Amino acid sequence: MSVRIITDSACDIPPEEAKALGIEVLPITVMFGDREYLDGVTLSNRAFFEKLVESDALPHTCQITPFQYGEAFRAAREAGEEAVCLTLSGRLSGCWNSACLAAEDYENVTVVDSENVSIGMRILVLLAARLRNEGLPAAEIAARLETQKKRVRLLALLDTLEYLKKGGRISPAVAFAGGILSIKPVVAVQKGEVALIGKARGSKNGNNLLTQFVQQSGGIDFSLPYALGYSGLSDALLQKYIQDSEALYKDHVRELPVCCIGSTIGTYAGPGAVGVAFFSAE
Repeated sequence: MSVRIITDSACDIPPEEAKALGIEVLPITVMFGDREYLDGVTLSNRAFFEKLVESDALPHTCQITPFQYGEAFRAAREAGEEAVCLTLSGRLSGCWNSACLAAEDYENVTVVDSENVSIGMRILVLLAARLRNEGLPAAEIAARLETQKKRVRLLALLDTLEYLKKGGRISPAVAFAGGILSIKPVVAVQKGEVALIGKARGSKNGNNLLTQFVQQSGGIDFSLPYALGYSGLSDALLQKYIQDSEALYKDHVRELPVCCIGSTIGTYAGPGAVGVAFFSAE
């Protein structure tokens, strides 16, 4: 029986790429005021950041409903397929709970909480597609993902504290002081949640600190999917990071997989963030 890979748009795999890879991506709803958009369908990542920088208030996202998951699961069953559904971290969204509720009516579906988001979730979805292409059944794919997700590392350097302030994650005083001192925080996804793991003064020191954390996390397993991501309208800061961290990659790959970070993390990271996601080599 063939296997369908189902996920949500928090994985930051754009529709055209998902189609080419045979991955079904369900769009999360993004609200700017009373205007509703479908992430990756009626709102591209570029359009999202254009609206974000122009908006005084942060947008908010709405989880995918059990009905929406159920429709995707029903389509898989009617096609005679098994399905593995990977969701945004259950600690960051209700998508995992919605998918589990929907899956109660479908014996052909296995739900996996990625315990990650954005490019960290992306590389786990890409691994699922690889395992499917190798001919593994849904149950074995899900079991491998449950094991391998513990090795996923997502690290990011933020360029501004402004959006963390707007979202109530830090106080205005902390954001102001950080701006004056050019503080660049480094965050990671740990146990399904976003955690602050370091601070650097200035972009150069921030890039060095990000590289240091990559090394401390066990290094990159280049035999498995990995990704670099940026937020905003330009990848200039990411390109600078790639130059500063050349030693991490130059002996392993010729070209680095780069993508734009979307609304789920972009809302709080703001423009100018640089992220690295990989399976730890240790």
